Amino acid sequence: MTSYVSKPVNEKGFVEWSVEEDRIWHDLVSRQLALVKQSACKEYLDGLEMLNLPLNRVPQLPEINQVLMRETGWQVEPVPALINFDRFFALLADKKFPVATFLRSREEFDYLQEPDFFHEIFGHCAMLTNRQFAEFTHTYGQLGMNASGKERVYLARLYWFTVEFGLVKEGEQLKIYGGGILSSPGETLYAMEDPVPLREQFDIHTVLRTPYRIDIMQPEYFVLEDIGQLYKLSKMDLMFQVQQAMKVGLLPPLFEPKEVTHA
Repeated sequence: MTSYVSKPVNEKGFVEWSVEEDRIWHDLVSRQLALVKQSACKEYLDGLEMLNLPLNRVPQLPEINQVLMRETGWQVEPVPALINFDRFFALLADKKFPVATFLRSREEFDYLQEPDFFHEIFGHCAMLTNRQFAEFTHTYGQLGMNASGKERVYLARLYWFTVEFGLVKEGEQLKIYGGGILSSPGETLYAMEDPVPLREQFDIHTVLRTPYRIDIMQPEYFVLEDIGQLYKLSKMDLMFQVQQAMKVGLLPPLFEPKEVTHA
């Protein structure tokens, strides 16, 4: 359950952000910009330039939509703080990216589990200007709409290790395209520099079978050869891959269960 509530959107698609929220946005973006300029992939940085996000105030959804519609035909759609799988997949299938219209508080400035406006807009929308990434996300939504509950759980791992926490090669360098990393200063540094996490070549069968937790730094990342690999994935029979993964089951997790604690 979330403690946040999305702010209302008026008939023009605008949210009435407070002065303090404008300041929080400014501080979040300022802190993260320096990191992503060094760590993000070219496709993300190109998209960020297209979006031209304001620094001194929270951007409005129609501003984002104008750019996304022009580049890939996508839109952002305001939603409550949490939505169910049915709504999530239906929106993606309709080329609408769900965005909760609330911003984290100062008390949770560094991390919160719920995807807030900063995470969705700064973390994800730049990549949605890229046609290959956008096509993958659209296909993913279409597949999820028609999937069973168990199939959706396997599909969720594909989304997690690509759209949220994906890495990609850029020449000889490792770069980030996943919004869950790009909206987190701690995870940006951890994913790029820390010796602890595994960085594995992307393999669809392995990805679909890899457990994850949302409340820890990721113990494992999967690396694409290039963003075009996502487009190629979108043209595969992904549901066949899901069925194959379901037959053999999950790999052992690289983390402890959430309820395990140590004194």
